[in-house]
Amino acid sequence: MAFEAAEKESDPARRSALLTFFIVGGGPTGVELSGALAELAYETLREDFRSINPSETKIVLLEGMDRVLPPYPGDLSIAAKKSLEKLGVEVRTSTLVTNIEGDTVTLKSNGVEEKVQAFTVLWAAGIKASPLGKAIADKTGAELDRIGRVIVEPDLSVPGYPNLFIAGDLAHYAHPSKSYASDAPLPGTAATAMQQGSYLATSIERRITNKAVSPFEYKDNGSLAVIGRNEAVADLGFAKLTGFLAWIVWIFVHIYYLIEFDNKLLVMLQWGWHYFTSQRGARLITGDDSIPALSALVIEEMTLGAQVSGSTALADKA
Repeated sequence: MAFEAAEKESDPARRSALLTFFIVGGGPTGVELSGALAELAYETLREDFRSINPSETKIVLLEGMDRVLPPYPGDLSIAAKKSLEKLGVEVRTSTLVTNIEGDTVTLKSNGVEEKVQAFTVLWAAGIKASPLGKAIADKTGAELDRIGRVIVEPDLSVPGYPNLFIAGDLAHYAHPSKSYASDAPLPGTAATAMQQGSYLATSIERRITNKAVSPFEYKDNGSLAVIGRNEAVADLGFAKLTGFLAWIVWIFVHIYYLIEFDNKLLVMLQWGWHYFTSQRGARLITGDDSIPALSALVIEEMTLGAQVSGSTALADKA
């Protein structure tokens, strides 16, 4: 929708803002999203418009720490940054987003604040857990971490409730294991959830037959982050890979974990077609694709705020 709106926009400043994309957070999600946007703008859409040149799109990845992919080894972070820059992404580290208002984003780097315009700001700097966590805590007295995950016991049970279990990204599991000695909680990834799900299935089965249950042991099989076409980084523990080889590993790992052979075959064929044609299927915009003027958005918010303030003042006088 931003590209379509830019195509119809005559104001150069607004057109530039529509073609500016900020991704906040340089973890795996932000890195992958930045790479996907770059491929979309610089490859997939490059022949689709008359008034605009998609190659003029500005994609900026913002990371508060001093490097992208902070949990990864330093050399892989450097490789990821180089790959992103090769794709056309501007990477800004040690930069915080302090405010977003309308089309204005306030950045802070080295103590200096800067205001820039961007119509699209995508958040990839962390999540808040499901409200279910708070509901469980209210009923059981369990402790939550700062993002709302329930702190669980070594067997994934809620403290004081041995028959209530939590797995996946709602569970804060910070008990060290043989292959994960870090004090940080386990990452909220699919690999963690799958291991915990498998463990709980076996654990519950053993409990039903009155057998002893050992604590959950997380096996760190490494980390993968895809950046773009032929670009990825992989930390497999015994080896660190970058570029095309890491990208191939990423593809086969994802296909391996798909359920049923026909699904695996279908995904391989689809990915193969997209790879050789550089196409991403039909690009249809349905429904209301109108985007109001950025200034109108800000004016509307200011007017609404003034109305609320006026109503509050009248209520106070009454």
